[in-house]
Amino acid sequence: MDLEKMARDMGKAIQESDQYKALAAAKAANDADMQLQELIEKFNMIRIKLSNEMQNETQDSEKIKTLDQELKDTYATVMGNPNMMAFNIAKQEVDDMMQRISGILMLCVNGEDPETCDPTPQGCSGSCSTCGGCH
Repeated sequence: MDLEKMARDMGKAIQESDQYKALAAAKAANDADMQLQELIEKFNMIRIKLSNEMQNETQDSEKIKTLDQELKDTYATVMGNPNMMAFNIAKQEVDDMMQRISGILMLCVNGEDPETCDPTPQGCSGSCSTCGGCH
């Protein structure tokens, strides 16, 4: 049994999944959205300006406050873009799928039955080492 080949086959199957295809389409839509790309560039430039201003020995607190608010406003606009919203939903679905797959594999490594193990949290046990994440 070649586990590396099986992992590569699983990678191919993941790329054929509806979740992955939705993420790829959402990423392509983001890349094609010039208004969104300009907003992201604006956000990055403001972030750099804010970082530089905060590193100055003589900080201008009013300028920092203005840049910080501009950064927050631009971030909100970026995150409110329909293409970005669709991307974030698709990314979360892929992340959830991958977390479930990883959870199943970890349960199997810990001796659980591969046919029946379920990585879905059944409530908090208090042990973060076995936690699949808070939901």
